[in-house]
Amino acid sequence: MSEREVGLRARLVAAGVELVLREGQSAVSLREIARRAGVSHGAPRRYFPTHLDLLSAIAREGFTDLTGRVEQTLRAAGPDPRARLTALGRTYLDFAAAHRGMFELMFRHDLLASSRLGLREKSLPLFAVLVDLVAQVRRPTDAAVPVLAGALWANLHGIAQLWAWGSLPLATGVDEDDALLRAALDAHLGPAPA
Repeated sequence: MSEREVGLRARLVAAGVELVLREGQSAVSLREIARRAGVSHGAPRRYFPTHLDLLSAIAREGFTDLTGRVEQTLRAAGPDPRARLTALGRTYLDFAAAHRGMFELMFRHDLLASSRLGLREKSLPLFAVLVDLVAQVRRPTDAAVPVLAGALWANLHGIAQLWAWGSLPLATGVDEDDALLRAALDAHLGPAPA
């Protein structure tokens, strides 16, 4: 691919990212991305043969962003694994709240299952970070570390979704999700040491 083609492909992805962040994943169409990138409506097909390919490229950018945020957070969190897990959870929930459309796109099953553009390979290292931290903190349990980490991740993801829908604030009466984050960590890892 020529430098010009790489630049055009990057412009298309950037236009898609902007569209997802501003208007949500349902607003993403090849025609609208082409319009925002200033190219003909057929241009995206040269670089992304299917709509799923383009969505996967956009979701990859979301994973790159989230990974960078998690890495920065973990550097600042210090050496305590429980504090690092709490910081990771906080970053995950904050990302979900601030980038709702991207968050939803990143975890679409059809994109992850298709393995388009290595999207699954882009998401798995984040899970590996979670597994590593859970292994350092977990209490004795019959569950394998990846299973326990998966349960914690599912809990965090559920908090993010239900919080965005307004269900958790209504049901719990809390106006911040910090209590839910702490409860999820305690439920999966045992109470934090005093």
